[in-house]
Amino acid sequence: MKKHEWRETTDEGETRMVTATQHGGQWKLRSRLKSETEWTLHPVISLEDLETLYEIVSNKYRRKRAPYNHVLELEKLIAKAKLGK
Repeated sequence: MKKHEWRETTDEGETRMVTATQHGGQWKLRSRLKSETEWTLHPVISLEDLETLYEIVSNKYRRKRAPYNHVLELEKLIAKAKLGK
């Protein structure tokens, strides 16, 4: 199982922490605001989060820290999300 994490600032100025994992060909994403204690599991990953995850994974791939098939999987998921499927 591979784990990818990042932080981003929301429009309200709060810090959002995001964790994405890939296990058994399935991507799972969970997030929480820094002020919260419980994680929220996202059954459907938004296009914005997919694009951020793609950027992180492709950067890791360039440094030989992530496999190329993860990059390809995310490209397919982004294409599906853009088509609205």
